Amino acid sequence: MSKVVVVGAGINGVTAAIELRKRGHDVVLTDPGPLPHELAASTDISKAVRAAYGADDEYTDLAERSIKRWRKWNEQFGVQLYHEVGVMFVRRRELKPGDFEFESFKMLKKRGHKIERMNSAQFRTRFPAWNPELYRDGVLELEAGYAESGRVVAMLIGHAKSLGVELLEGARFSQLHQDDDRVTGNVLVDGRRIAADIVVMAVGAWTPYLLPFTKKFFRTSGQPVFHLKPRQPELFSPERFPVFGADITMTGYYGFPINRDGVLKIANHGHGREMSPESTERAVTPEDEKNLGEFLATTFPALADAPIVYSRVCMYCDTHDGHFWIAPDPEREGLVIAGGDCGHGFKFAPVLGEIIADAVEQKPNPILQKFRWRSEVRAGSGTDVARLKGKV
Repeated sequence: MSKVVVVGAGINGVTAAIELRKRGHDVVLTDPGPLPHELAASTDISKAVRAAYGADDEYTDLAERSIKRWRKWNEQFGVQLYHEVGVMFVRRRELKPGDFEFESFKMLKKRGHKIERMNSAQFRTRFPAWNPELYRDGVLELEAGYAESGRVVAMLIGHAKSLGVELLEGARFSQLHQDDDRVTGNVLVDGRRIAADIVVMAVGAWTPYLLPFTKKFFRTSGQPVFHLKPRQPELFSPERFPVFGADITMTGYYGFPINRDGVLKIANHGHGREMSPESTERAVTPEDEKNLGEFLATTFPALADAPIVYSRVCMYCDTHDGHFWIAPDPEREGLVIAGGDCGHGFKFAPVLGEIIADAVEQKPNPILQKFRWRSEVRAGSGTDVARLKGKV
């Protein structure tokens, strides 16, 4: 078996480390820490878990497998970190062919999912926080929900250590160590070298900054995230307020019901602002707050005066086509990049480790064709059908 160094202990890195260790590899997991890393995209209170992916049957299939394993993780670890409260995508007009929501409804119905078509009357009676005059149609996916992402990462880090993964916290990556065209390990900022047969770079939004040759493949973007404390919390309980996307291809806004602390999260899944993940400008802007206020006033009037108790900028590692990038580097033997989350990767946490491990071992896996090394893909070819294409 190989010695594998996994750089980055976010959701890609920790799941890869666990699976590689299960397969018998000697695994070292490194991260600058503290863990969960406060700037990592994984470190938040919630991430959506849903199978709605328009007409894309590959992502739908992957999500179905993930949801089954999310349930098993709840049982295995003895704590409910995945909450199956439903996910609802709605539009301001009637759904029509080609819409993300319509194609998702069609796909999920064909595959036998428990789904419901929504309308204004149902919004009024079942989900009273919504403005029924504005939203007319939608689809509710009942076997979906959200995961407590920061807590999940913390749990998985503990699990990795229990399996024998060597964790080096406080280890800041400097550069790859190479012999000609072969990667033989990595070098830390303090000068230490960690030798390895294979290096897996799972550093999310840091990828194009730590590996400058990947800048032609990746774009790092920041998306505004808000945590609010509603003055009428009963309207936003999971029973009356499922995870949602509010005409998401037109507004970018999605969100979650209140959690155990009485806080709900609303964020934007859009073009974002290009920046380094450690930029001094990594903060929500007055314009972000203004846009949120306008959205809340029209969509959830009861949240219009809700105090913002926390805000952050969530960093994406975007690819040109919106698909993940999990592949060996064809020019640097021994290097595998596991990145390109594009803001929709966390839901696949229970299956990510296997996919990355298959890439490391170069085992056949049909989904790796979608996530292959694809230097030919150019900007503007994005296919994320659930993402706002322009700016708010």
